[in-house]
Amino acid sequence: MILFLINIKCFLQEKSRLFLFSALKREINMRVDRTVDIPVYDISLLRNIWEGREKKYKNKQKKEHERVQKSALAKINQQWQYRIACKTLKSNEVEVLQHYLTRTALNEIQPHQDIPNTDANSIIEGIKFIFELDGDKWMELPDNLLDMTYLREWHIRRTKICKLPEWIVQFPDLCVLDIPQNGIDKLPVEIGQLTKLRVLKVNYNRLSSIPPELGECENLERLELTGNDLEQLPFELSNLKKVTHLDIAENQFASIPICALRMTSLQLLDMSINMLTDLPEDMDRLEELESLFVHKNNMSYLPKCLVNITTLKMIVVSGDTLICWPSGLKENPAIKFIKLYDNMVDEIMEGDDEILETRQDHHKEFMQTYIDTVKDRETAPTYTTKVSFSCCL
Repeated sequence: MILFLINIKCFLQEKSRLFLFSALKREINMRVDRTVDIPVYDISLLRNIWEGREKKYKNKQKKEHERVQKSALAKINQQWQYRIACKTLKSNEVEVLQHYLTRTALNEIQPHQDIPNTDANSIIEGIKFIFELDGDKWMELPDNLLDMTYLREWHIRRTKICKLPEWIVQFPDLCVLDIPQNGIDKLPVEIGQLTKLRVLKVNYNRLSSIPPELGECENLERLELTGNDLEQLPFELSNLKKVTHLDIAENQFASIPICALRMTSLQLLDMSINMLTDLPEDMDRLEELESLFVHKNNMSYLPKCLVNITTLKMIVVSGDTLICWPSGLKENPAIKFIKLYDNMVDEIMEGDDEILETRQDHHKEFMQTYIDTVKDRETAPTYTTKVSFSCCL
C-alpha cells in the first residue's frame, strides 16, 4: 500500500513538471510572435529614386524653356504692344519708338555681300566727302585712305577691323564717325583731337572702356555706344555740353553715369537692357530731357524727381517689375508713359491687386486695339492662331 502511494506521488510530480514545461514553452512562443520586425533600407536606393525624379524635372523644365524660346508668342506680343503705344503717339515719337524697339535686331544681322568696288577712291560720293567701307573681307583700313585727309564722314560697317589707327588725328574735318558692328575693342586717345566731331556711333563692338580724351570733343552732339561691354563712362565726358542724344543701351551699367547727368543739353537718354536697379534722385538736373528709355532693367520704382522735368515727353519702362511710380507721370497728358511687358501670362501672387489691375487694363487695351484693327480691314481674317492668355473684359 505504501509503495502504491509513492508511485502515485511520483506520477503526479512528473505530470506537474510536464505541465509547467508546456506552459513555459507556450509563453516563450507567444513572446516570439509579438516581436516587431524593423525594416532596413539601403540609403543609396532612396538617393537613386530622388535623383531620378530630379533629373526628370530638370529635363521637363529644359524642354519647356526651349519651347518658349521657339514660340512666336513673345514676338506677337511685342508687335501688339507697339501698336497699342503708337495709337497715342505723334509721327516723330513713333519713329523714335520704332528705332528703339527694332534696334536690337542689328546685332543679329547676317553678313551680306561686300561692295563690288574695291578701290577706296570710288567710294567717295562727290563733294560730300563721305568714306564708306562694308563687308567682312576688310581686315584693316585701305592704305590710300591717308591721301584723303579732307574726308568729313567715315561709315565703316560689319568688317573685321579691330582698332582705329592713331593717324585718325590727320582728319581734322571729320564730323561723323559711324563704325557699328565691327570688332573694335578700343578707341584711340587721339580721338580727342577731332574737335569738329559731331556724331560718334560705335554700336555693337567690343568696347570695355572709353578714353577720357573723348571729353575734349566739345562739339559732339550724338554719342551712341550700344551693345558693348561698358560698365562706366569717364567723368571727363561731363564736358560734352552739346550732346543731345546719348545711347548706351545693352551694356553692363549698374547706375546712370555721373557724366550723363552733367550733359545739360541731353534730350534723349537710352539705358535700356542694362543692370539698373533704380534711377538717381537728381535726374531732374537734365532740364531738357524729352525721352527716357529704361526698358529691360531691374527697377521696381521710379523717383519723384522725374515729374520736375517739364520737357519730358516719353518714358519707356518694363511693366513686369515696376510696382511704384509718381502719379504725375500718369496724370500728365503731355507725357507718354509706356510700360512694356515681357511676360504676359506670369502668375500673380495673391494680394498684388495693383499689379493685377495694371495687367488687366493692358489686356483690355490689347483686345480693343485688335478689334479696332479688324474693323479697319476690308475683309475679315480667314483663320486665327490659337493662343492661350488671361484676359478680364
